[in-house]
Order: sequence, then C-alpha cells, then structure tokens
Amino acid sequence: MHTVLEEIKPEEGSSIRLLVNPNLSDFYFWHFHPEIELVFIAEANGIRQVGHHISKFIHGDLALIGSNIPHLNFDFGIGGSYKKSVVHFLPDFLGTAFLKTKEFEEIGALLRLSEKGIVFGESTKEKVGKRIMLLHEKSGLARLTELLYILNEMAMEKDYTLLHDKPYLHSFRKKEELRLKAVNQYLAKNYAQKISLADISEVTGLTRPAFCRYFKKMTKLTFSSFLNHYRIDIAKKLLLNGRNVTEACFESGFESISYFNRTFKRITNQNPSIFQRQFLLD
Repeated sequence: MHTVLEEIKPEEGSSIRLLVNPNLSDFYFWHFHPEIELVFIAEANGIRQVGHHISKFIHGDLALIGSNIPHLNFDFGIGGSYKKSVVHFLPDFLGTAFLKTKEFEEIGALLRLSEKGIVFGESTKEKVGKRIMLLHEKSGLARLTELLYILNEMAMEKDYTLLHDKPYLHSFRKKEELRLKAVNQYLAKNYAQKISLADISEVTGLTRPAFCRYFKKMTKLTFSSFLNHYRIDIAKKLLLNGRNVTEACFESGFESISYFNRTFKRITNQNPSIFQRQFLLD
C-alpha cells in the first residue's frame, strides 16, 4: 500500500498539534510521521491498523503510536456519529533532558514503549478519555500540563497491549524509500494478480539479483514472503468486512485455498475462519 509521510505543524505558540473530530471516516489514509500520536475515539467500533498489526476495536479506542510507525486513520470506515481527539508531539518535544529527570521516568518509559505501538484497556480509557477530549478547551501551559498529566496516568496503568514484539523500524534513505514506494504502489494495483520477480524487479529498475539483495536488506524478508504477508493483510480486511474464507483467499491474490489456509495460520497463528469469528462476534 502507498505510505504517505504526513507533515505535521504544531499550532502557533505550541509544541503539540491537537485535532478534534477530524471526520476522516471516508478517507483511507495510510501514513507515518516523526511525531508520536495519541488517539482517543469514544463509543465507536472500527479497525485499527498500526505497522504490521491489524485488529478490531469495540466501544472506542485509546492508543499511543510511536514515531514513524505507519498506520491507518483509526476512524476509517466508522459509520454514524463519533468523537475523536488526536494529539501529535515529537519524542523530544520538551527537550531530551526532561525525560532523564526522576519526575518524568514513567513518561519516558511510556514514550519508549510507544515504539511498539500501545493500545489501552477500558480502565485507562475511562480514566483519561474525557480529559483527552477536553484538551482543546485549554491552551498554552495549561494544555501542556494537562497532556503531561494524561501521559503520566497512562504510564502508571497496566491494562495495555503492545502491538509489536519489537520497536517498529522505519528509517530509509530517500532513494530506498522511493523504491519501496514504487513496490507498494505496484502491489496496491496488482496484488490480486500473479506477480513475478521479473515484474517487481523491473518496477524498481534493478536486476533480479540486485532487487533480492535490496529487498531483503530493507524488509528483512524475501519478496515472496513479503508478498504473502501483504496478501494476508488484505485478506484480514476482507474477512473483517464480511467476506467468506474462499472470497478472501482469491480476492487477495492466492490461487489455492489450502495454501491460503496454511499461510494465514503460519503468519497469524490462527485459521482464517477462527480469526473472522473472533472479531465479527465481538
């Protein structure tokens, strides 16, 4: 999929950017940015996609997404009315020294943990959700102080889930990023078709051996393995949107039900039918 680098500009006179009810439910925006993102959605059901992780949320969501982790806007596809607040701030928005002080140890640990992506449970949502939604009513030092209070409360909570086992790495040189962008654009248009190594090598302007070396270096995967992961991500979305297993298999580009089932289980540790039931019956 095409990953967009979003340019975020803090509000004038502030070190953070705050968005309230941006209404992007009909806009598919797969993007990343250097800023950490704190997002709260109240009383809505949707799908979260952060890095390599995809899952469904029920009755709202509270997440902290680390710097440069690609993600989909959390309100994509939500029907009806909902409330959403998003806060963006750089990891060193108060300078590097403050995170080393005793008073900010917990917040510093939380921000480091955000490099894996964090989703919080009901008790934390209940505790800080309303305060996040009311951040826009404050300004200047009062808003900054309130944000630090919110982050500290989140840092003290234990009801959270990490979305990745390791920090998500996204640090490419411009030329390398442009090649990956070309690969993603090609896959977005052609994932349902048969894709050969010759086809994808030509897209990047590399020979097949050079492409294989480059791609393994960039993604830590062979292209065939990456393509399987890409198609499984597509299949997950199809399953979460009501397609049956056979439809998800062929619409995502697999040519065999048995191979699709084996690949899905190897990548997700679940059968596709169990994955679908787990979320659609929630």
